[in-house]
Amino acid sequence: MALKSVLIDELRDMYSAENQLVKALPKLAKGSKNPKLKSIFTAHLAETKGQIERLKRVFTELGEKPTGQHCNGMEGVIEEGKEALEKDEEGSSFEAGLIGAALRTEHYEIAGYEACISMATALALPKIVKLLNSNLKEELAAAKKITAAGVPILKLSAKEPEAPKTPKTGKEKYSAKKSEEDEAKAAPELSPSTATS
Repeated sequence: MALKSVLIDELRDMYSAENQLVKALPKLAKGSKNPKLKSIFTAHLAETKGQIERLKRVFTELGEKPTGQHCNGMEGVIEEGKEALEKDEEGSSFEAGLIGAALRTEHYEIAGYEACISMATALALPKIVKLLNSNLKEELAAAKKITAAGVPILKLSAKEPEAPKTPKTGKEKYSAKKSEEDEAKAAPELSPSTATS
């Protein structure tokens, strides 16, 4: 597969990711009780819509359509954000979960844009690189704002008492089982006898 085809696939992935975020960000904004986080999520929604428009321009430059691929990675990251919204946590601990979910989302996008920019640079597509760099800069700024807003929230959360343990839900039990399976599958690769020096 030629690099241009790989780039188009990656761009379609990013287009799908951004469209999924247009639906997810309002839920984060609505779920957050922290005015600063609410404001960041709302402002980033407007940025995300602008990023989608830039991606459409990228596809026009390439003579391609933006649709045709669903971003499973972003779907998973958004699902984790949904889980953070459903937690029984309260106060700053609840907001800390939203911060974690939002940062995972931003870093997923950052990695995607960096990959696309590297490919477009290798293909000598300066207009596309410029458009993608604009999106990347907004993602980096959003991550920075979330991190900064999170500092006082995390400090407050660290002072909150631990909640009493409650029985795991079916979803939590399933997740714990999958985690144990992941660990078991990785164990042979992590043993000292298979490590290289």
